[in-house]
Amino acid sequence: MSEKRILTGEKIIVQVGKLNIGEGYPPIYMSGPCSVESKEQILETAHALKEIGVEVLRGGVFKPRTSPYAFQGLGIEGLEYLKEAGEAVGVPIVTELMDEGHMDVISEYADIIQIGSRNMFNYSLLKAVGSLDKPILLKRGMCATIEEWIMAAEYIAAYGNKNIILCERGIRSFDTYTRNTLDLAAVPIMQKETGLPIIVDPSHGTGVKELIAPMAKAALACGADGLMIEVHPNPSCALSDGHQSLTFQEYEKIRKAI
Repeated sequence: MSEKRILTGEKIIVQVGKLNIGEGYPPIYMSGPCSVESKEQILETAHALKEIGVEVLRGGVFKPRTSPYAFQGLGIEGLEYLKEAGEAVGVPIVTELMDEGHMDVISEYADIIQIGSRNMFNYSLLKAVGSLDKPILLKRGMCATIEEWIMAAEYIAAYGNKNIILCERGIRSFDTYTRNTLDLAAVPIMQKETGLPIIVDPSHGTGVKELIAPMAKAALACGADGLMIEVHPNPSCALSDGHQSLTFQEYEKIRKAI
């Protein structure tokens, strides 16, 4: 990469409330359901995860789904529930921004704004969040190369915002045993190339709940600054990604093991 870059590899710590993401150890844990389904569901989840030791509550309110007939999220209503749940247990929240039209309201409610895999290549959206004074969680595109991912982060930084947290969530490959291929080599590479903190999402990275624990351990072993894991009160009844979501008990077991 010969072009002039803002993210030169100098270490960047992203502050979210009292959290300093990028310091390395101890790692930051972000957890919650794929989708906010109701006020009761997200409040129950928030209280349970707080007891386990989660630092950031995640939940989708605008859901980019492959099928137009799948659950699309509760929208602003879900965002209000998520914010209320985070405040109830005293943790920051992260949720996905899908389009510029919702940027102001999500920026008002969320402590961290997520740019999902499908929007990593949405350069107008990257420019827009670059203008915000708000931490951005940039997920790797499902078919993105390392260089493309770096350039997506550069778009945000070039428009003024270097408060970027990277998230390796697996890339699409020829293998179909797992949902994606989790590229853990990307962790030290992106730290070296950008200096940004990076977390790993073994839930989307594998799509197989039995693989979440070993991949979470591997992610931390290779230097990840944190983990994002999907947790649901009753995964079998989840409106999205239930097959890869952990119960509270399963998540607590993983936390104790690592």
